[in-house]
Amino acid sequence: MSGTTLDYHNDSPSLSVIEALADELETDPVELEPLYHFVDPEALDQLFQEGTHGDVRVEFVYGDHTVAVQGDGTVVVDETVHERQ
Repeated sequence: MSGTTLDYHNDSPSLSVIEALADELETDPVELEPLYHFVDPEALDQLFQEGTHGDVRVEFVYGDHTVAVQGDGTVVVDETVHERQ
């Protein structure tokens, strides 16, 4: 299993979640239902700012999918770790 670590200067956790969901659902990110219907993207980005400890984890449901964002920047959708593209 491979993982991804965010570059907090260039990436936001919310954008990484969108990319992971699009990959999991095999669709274009613009075709997804807005993330803010399921979680506050700004709060997610603030929670995982640079310097976040690795033991932080946020888990939420997006439609029929379970999404987890970990303090090290790893995004997991339905137990599958998604690498940045």
